[in-house]
Amino acid sequence: MKRSILILLKTATWVACLWPLGKLAWEAAANTLGPDPTATITFTTGATTLNLLTIGLALTPARKLIPRLGWLVKFRRLAGLFAFFYATLHLTAYVALYAGFSAGAMAADLARRRFIVMGLAGWLLLLPLAATSTRWAIRTLGGKRWNQLHRLVYAAAVCGVIHYWWQVKPGVLTPLTITVLLGLLLAARPVLGWAEHRKMRMRGAAAD
Repeated sequence: MKRSILILLKTATWVACLWPLGKLAWEAAANTLGPDPTATITFTTGATTLNLLTIGLALTPARKLIPRLGWLVKFRRLAGLFAFFYATLHLTAYVALYAGFSAGAMAADLARRRFIVMGLAGWLLLLPLAATSTRWAIRTLGGKRWNQLHRLVYAAAVCGVIHYWWQVKPGVLTPLTITVLLGLLLAARPVLGWAEHRKMRMRGAAAD
């Protein structure tokens, strides 16, 4: 892929990833965040986190299914870092707007609200992934260990979806779409791994 096209695509990706934040900032300045601005901010940052995690997880299967899309891997780290960015904004919104920076209030919430525990677990799982997203970290850890560590993204995404389900009222099915998409992506990993292994075995048998 030409460098100019890659730069254009990365620029478009940055704009798309920053769009939810820009929209929030615009609505906050215009005082149009709705009757519950705090809920709007927390929902938008949380939903964007899950959307970006799902997109990032979808890039690898897409690349394996369609080899021509191999260049998509260049955007996986960017999607992951933006997912962590929005997850941090989501956590910050809770700490500042709901808990009021009160350690006592946060401790009480952790003791009685399981969705907060699950959300915090998801953020903690993303933390080492964001911290090791550099090329230096890949060289230091080694490709194999780095890949093993970054499989935590699946657990983080699952925690995020559970956090979403536990937060909504019974009977509300808003989290269903993202749950189905994540389930398909989780199922795709072993299926594609089996298909790749089978292809390699067939090639080895043909070579013999």
